Amino acid sequence: MDDETEIRELVHRWARAVHEGDLAGVTADHAEDVVMFDVPPPHRGVRGADAYREVWPGFFAWQSSGACFEIDELDVTAGGDVAWAHALLRCGTPDELAAAPEVRLRLTLGLRREAGRWVVAHEHHSFADLTDPAATPDAVREVHEAWTRGTEAKDLDAIMEHIAPDVVSYEQAGELEYRGADAVREVCREGLDAADEVTMSTPGLTVRVDGATAVSWGLDRVAGVGPDGEPFEVRSRGTRVFARRDGRWLLVHQHVSVPAGP
Repeated sequence: MDDETEIRELVHRWARAVHEGDLAGVTADHAEDVVMFDVPPPHRGVRGADAYREVWPGFFAWQSSGACFEIDELDVTAGGDVAWAHALLRCGTPDELAAAPEVRLRLTLGLRREAGRWVVAHEHHSFADLTDPAATPDAVREVHEAWTRGTEAKDLDAIMEHIAPDVVSYEQAGELEYRGADAVREVCREGLDAADEVTMSTPGLTVRVDGATAVSWGLDRVAGVGPDGEPFEVRSRGTRVFARRDGRWLLVHQHVSVPAGP
């Protein structure tokens, strides 16, 4: 057979062995000095045939839970004594693949000819990073800044832009709780109507983000001039919870208070 066909059969043979938990089959066509860059650490890679063998038993244990490991696409380029292949594989449990059917394990192989046969000298596995690049503390801080701009411009629509329809808000005064964007919008409208001029800031704002959830807290300062021409300043404690929905951070819970007592 030609070199390309031989390498294709090698890769398919390796993938079947992985799926079946066959360690001898997985390692059969690998060089003694193989270097593998795997999905998990170590960051410098798995180096040497012995280290390569040690990686697989843990994966086989996970594989035995019903996960699949099968080639979806494979391309091979072969030279005289050096070749490379790249492939996309379906790798996951039935539940994982049902939830994200487009996800693929990416595989690149570097091969060389040794004693008349092709062996894998380098192997690289990865999944695409699906982390939302905007799921950061700075993106949540920008929501606070947008609220500041909207408040100072007395732009109610701008204030509501980052508030979820199902928001629950605990305010300083009024009802025990306000549920839904319409209720919160009314609270905000009353606040804007109570001032001719207003400024807002949250010095020392702290933000923590974990995936699609974020929380912020800090001491809010609202100051301005009331309809009677008298200046005012209100300091309060604010804790806010956000959810990442359709690429946007939305406020789902807010708790604002002032200390009680003498």
